[in-house]
Order: sequence, then structure tokens, then C-alpha cells
Amino acid sequence: MSELTRSKRTKRDDILAGFKRVALCHQPTALEQMPRLTEALGGPRLWIKRDDCTGLATGGNKTRKLEFLMADAMSVGADIVVTQGAVQSNHVRQTAAAACKLGLDCYALLERRVPDRGQAYEQTGNVLFDHMFNTQIEFRPPGLDMNAEAKAVTERLRQEGRKPYFIPGGGSNEIGALGYVSTAQELLQQCDALQLSPKLVVLSTGSAGTHAGMIAGFHAMGCTIPILGISVRQPEQVQIENVYNLAVKTAAQLTDKPLSRDKVIVDDGYVGEGYGIPTETMVAATRMLARNEGILLDPVYSGKGMAGLIGQIQSGQITNVGDVIFLHTGGSVSLFAYEEQFITKDKAG
Repeated sequence: MSELTRSKRTKRDDILAGFKRVALCHQPTALEQMPRLTEALGGPRLWIKRDDCTGLATGGNKTRKLEFLMADAMSVGADIVVTQGAVQSNHVRQTAAAACKLGLDCYALLERRVPDRGQAYEQTGNVLFDHMFNTQIEFRPPGLDMNAEAKAVTERLRQEGRKPYFIPGGGSNEIGALGYVSTAQELLQQCDALQLSPKLVVLSTGSAGTHAGMIAGFHAMGCTIPILGISVRQPEQVQIENVYNLAVKTAAQLTDKPLSRDKVIVDDGYVGEGYGIPTETMVAATRMLARNEGILLDPVYSGKGMAGLIGQIQSGQITNVGDVIFLHTGGSVSLFAYEEQFITKDKAG
């Protein structure tokens, strides 16, 4: 990892000045109202931050992280990036696309993390795009330490004479999380322009980088808006620890102010049977947003995140007290790998 410039600033217009970055995103992404969904739920006024529209290879949140990660890779002379994810990884798809854009190769390990998905699951959606971007792919069985596996590949490539750069799963380290410090800054600038004072931001939380970056960004700018993470994989306390540890490392690059653990809020009630395994609430939430706002979610991350937002409104945990923003992290490409969850259920009812 190369040395990063650490400019400890707190103004909204210069918080990331001095950090290496390459332009990969369409930004700012839109902040839109969701009037029909708001009416359907009868709760607070809902907004959506459209990070599904970041542009690269159909967009998504990982492109924000890759602006910083790929800049670091380029600065150390890398000629290939190595990363890992589940079979239908949005992160791998966006990493491979970024590598193509910057003239690098990409090597990806795909974990067969989700059981009983069938052959199409490994041939369509994100996997199809991985092949389009000429990614060198190896599949791995479930349950391995995938970052360790990818680091081993990185070392092997180095011994073969390549100049590899390792990117952790989800792009989630203190470099990648800067992408969501950038989003935090951008979102607050949009709220200022709209004279909007949101009471809550809701997002999906998985590999922790997006959640941690948002928390670190708000913290560095003195913003006290709470951020609710809907877990898509880990139990609440495990995810709180993961997010907090990364948020502390990320914030330390921006400010000397200590970060309180109570800034990390996680709801693990929408994971279901596990990562990538569909739930009825995910299917219902994904369909509800599509049919009310014409916006597509994904079955693994944003679909479960929206299920959490809807569930908390319906249960009264989120009350009708003001504006609530949902951060859409993208990933609708993976809908093609879960078609039976939506087409079959539609035919049945």
C-alpha cells in the first residue's frame, strides 16, 4: 500500500483534497424524491441517492471506492489487480471494468458462497460481464478466507514477474472507504442546496466500506444525521464491530476527533437464511420499488436494504417525523441470476 496524503480538513468542499484519485464515476449522482413509495407506505417523506447510476459497467457503489483504490494501484506501478467476491459480485464486475478503463488486467476469485443456485447463476448477470471484461476467473468453494486466498494469488503473480495490486472484497479498506467519504460530502452539499434536513440515512451494509465511509465522512464534517445499516450477511454485533473498526481507520485520515461506537447502527433482521439467499421481504421490497418508482434494486444488497427500510416504517421503528434518504448501492445486474424468484412468483400470484 502506498503512502496516502492525509489532509485533515473538515470543510465540505475540501475534505478529500490531497488524496490520490482517478475519475471513474458520473457524479454527483441524483438525489430524488420517491413520492409514490412515500404515499404507499404512509410514513416519512422518502428520498433516494442514486449511486446505482455511477456509470461504470452499469454503475454501483463500488465504483466510488475504486476511484481511490485504482489511483493507489496506478501510483505503485501495478499491471494487474487481484480481488475476490461471491459469484454474483458487483464489486468484481466494477473492478474488472475499471481495470479495462485504465489498461490493467484483472484476476478475480469467485466464492460459491450462495447454495443451490443452479448453473445459470454462474453464467449470467455479473459473471457474464466479468467475462466481457476479460477477467481471469477462478471459482472457490464456500467458507474459505477469501482475502487470504486472493493475497496468495497476488504473491504468486508477483513471483511470476507481474506487478499485482490486491484489492480486498468489496473494496473495503481505509482507501476504498474514502469513496463514501466523498459520497457523504456530496450528499450534504445536495441537502444544503435543497434546504433539506434529513432525519435518517438508510443503506445496506455488507463488507463495511460504504457504511464506514459514510460514518467517517459525516463525522469529519460534524454532521450528526444517523446512518442505519441493514445487514445483508453478518449478525448485528459482528457487523457493528466490522464497520466501527473500518470507520475509525478511515476517519483518522480526515480528523483527529475521536469517533464514538454508538455512531454505528445495524439491523440484522433482514438477512434471512444468509448472504445472497432470497427472502420474501426482499422480493416484495424489490417489486414494490420497481412498481411505484420504476427503480430496480438487486437481490443481495439493496433489495434487503430496502426491505429493512420498508419494514421499519411499517413496524413504526421509523416514524413520520421528516425526510429519510435511502442510499441505492446498485447491483440490478444480478437480478438476471435470480429470475425465478420474480417471474415464478409473478405467475403464481
